[in-house]
Amino acid sequence: MNCADIDIITASYAPEGDEEVHATGFNYQNEDEKVTLSFPSTLQKGTGTLKIDFVGELNDKMKGFYRSKYTTPSGDTRYAAVTQFEATDARRAFPCWDEPAIKATFDISLVVPKDRVALSNMNVVERRPYPDDESLVEVKFARSPVMSTYLVAFVVGEYDFVEARSTDGVLVRVYTPVGKAEQGKFTLEVAAKTLPFYKDYFNVPYPLPKIDLIAIADFAAGAMENWGLVTYRETALLIDPKNSCSSSRQWVALVVGHELAHQWFGNLVTMEWWTHLWLNEGFASWIEYLCVDHCFPEYDIWTQFVSADYTRAQELDALDNSHPIEVSVGHPSEVDEIFDAISYSKGASVIRMLHDYIGDEDFRKGMNLYLTKFQQRNAATEDLWESLEKASGKPIAAVMNTWTKQMGFPLIYVEAEQQEDDKVLKLVQKKFCASGPYTGEDFPMWMVPISVCTSEEPTCAKMQILMDKPELTVVLKDTKPEQWVKLNLGTVGFYRTQYSPAMLDSLIPAIKDLSLPPVDRLGLQNDLFSLARAGIISTVEVLKVMEAFVNEPNYTVWSDLSCNLGILATLLSHTDFYEDIQVFIRDVFSPIGERLGWDPKPGEGRKVLLGMGAFRGGGKKKGQGVWGGEKRAGRLSCGVGDKRSGI
Repeated sequence: MNCADIDIITASYAPEGDEEVHATGFNYQNEDEKVTLSFPSTLQKGTGTLKIDFVGELNDKMKGFYRSKYTTPSGDTRYAAVTQFEATDARRAFPCWDEPAIKATFDISLVVPKDRVALSNMNVVERRPYPDDESLVEVKFARSPVMSTYLVAFVVGEYDFVEARSTDGVLVRVYTPVGKAEQGKFTLEVAAKTLPFYKDYFNVPYPLPKIDLIAIADFAAGAMENWGLVTYRETALLIDPKNSCSSSRQWVALVVGHELAHQWFGNLVTMEWWTHLWLNEGFASWIEYLCVDHCFPEYDIWTQFVSADYTRAQELDALDNSHPIEVSVGHPSEVDEIFDAISYSKGASVIRMLHDYIGDEDFRKGMNLYLTKFQQRNAATEDLWESLEKASGKPIAAVMNTWTKQMGFPLIYVEAEQQEDDKVLKLVQKKFCASGPYTGEDFPMWMVPISVCTSEEPTCAKMQILMDKPELTVVLKDTKPEQWVKLNLGTVGFYRTQYSPAMLDSLIPAIKDLSLPPVDRLGLQNDLFSLARAGIISTVEVLKVMEAFVNEPNYTVWSDLSCNLGILATLLSHTDFYEDIQVFIRDVFSPIGERLGWDPKPGEGRKVLLGMGAFRGGGKKKGQGVWGGEKRAGRLSCGVGDKRSGI
């Protein structure tokens, strides 16, 4: 079994209805984090009880069972004991079979100082004095459902809490450092709204009697979805009602939405093996936005998704050293390598595209089929595709395999020709590369769900097609010569679009008069800058379109635009054109600068645009890597500020 940093003192096995047999040897394979127990004779097959008496270490590694240092309001330094087991660190707390597919129920008891809070996945069923020491108590928790070891959790420390009941009767508590209960109220409000939303969305009830969300002082990740006891770094949970800005509230709401989604997708149904981790994280990274949009429609959160996740994933996936979303994991030590922006942000983006392709109703039906069929079990990516295929009647596996099993994404070139009252569109797909036009010997191809809208109805698709070949010609009926045509309504499809010069020119008035929605304006300018940086189109074409953004009122669009102009200004520094680009940028920014002024006005939002790009801190889940997808912390962000960056 798995075992790390643990010394076993004795072990015995008692077959059901038979005598106990004591182990005679313990062979530690430290490199593989395993121990083999040897017995004097062959153990009989069947049910029995394995008892292990062992000593472990309350470590300082911020993984396994570790100590977290905090300061009390009076200035004393103290320690809490907390856990972080994902991916493979339950074995540091107790010997176990530490793999996601080996599930069990857990009966947990903790012996703790009587003045400390003790928490675990389940509710407390008994708290009694510890017979050997009157300063201690034994806290016994209810038996958990069948679950994976990486989701087990326990916390011992000093905390205040605020509580509420969700509309479906689940007790929700938010635990904060002592004296900061007030700062847990926003998270409590979000969690109490989120649980019923997911229950209705999946049509599957939350399976535990309670959920605790707790702020941990020393936490390597941003948050961890332990079933019934979700742990967070303090910046991902606490909101000061007087001083926290809008972006902090939005980030906390997204992290809460993400971790609570895992209570169903990940905890109730768990990936078979770490190869399918992308689906676990990509799905939660998408649905967190759906949830926040439901709870706080005023946040305009989907426009921010495009800036924070979608475009970031495209930047990385256009590089020659990218990797497919789905990566085979051999040894568990490889797991941390795939906690990256491709798993999280590209994963979330292709799930968003899939949801749009299927339609919300059939997507929900498919999700319910999947969660009902595999609850308290394990599943692979293909099992979800099968359920969604059954619900929608569409070729989900064939489509999605082109997005998850090969790296990169397509560039769709489009040109239009007027034929009487119809427009004929010719589409060509090629792999998009940041280093320039693709010249590889193979011709990767994607099955691309493409939506087309026109100036007649900019927010509705006039046509939806599945492009399953390199070139495609389609006819848009009843589209007048003066009407503009745009691909990728809502910037949902994970591809870049290159328009013919005539089509691009026709879109400029729609940017200027704002008839093109914000998320489409953002996607269009981001595509243009990327195409120019890759040497596929001229920067002059991009700047001609940028002039149309003088009336832009949307923060997120400005944020992405300012970042892209900043990159261009940096490239032109120390050249003869630097003064000219500065004048151009001032001309673009002046109208919005004059409208906003320097002083806040009543009713204005509290976001801040910093110079040539926004900066945000945080870290959503696991802390490694240079950019913060959920499991990592840390990037200087261009755009709205990555929801998951932590520096």
